[in-house]
Amino acid sequence: MNHPIHRISAVEQVGVYVLRLQFEDGLSRDIDFEAILEGELFGPLRDPSVFAQVQLDSEVHTIAWPSGADFDPGQAHDWPEHEQAFRVAAENGPADAVATPVSLGKVAMLNRPPQ
Repeated sequence: MNHPIHRISAVEQVGVYVLRLQFEDGLSRDIDFEAILEGELFGPLRDPSVFAQVQLDSEVHTIAWPSGADFDPGQAHDWPEHEQAFRVAAENGPADAVATPVSLGKVAMLNRPPQ
């Protein structure tokens, strides 16, 4: 199976919890992260000043925060296909997050603290 590798080339904050992501293939997507900012890893990003610390990690071509939270660029690229799973995991807490087939780049699971 051949899966495309997506890379984020630029990030701009365009709302309190909304990021405009530019991908290397030319796609631009605005994502509102507010509904998924729950749990140990993403919960602290509910503080707007912490969320605003988002940076482009040029080594792995994704968005990341100083706290260690990051986001899989492939899932961001195909956000409409993944948004519902993230919302359900955020609403139901860490137990569901572990059971949800979600990969978050360096972290591996939504709401799981970095190892």
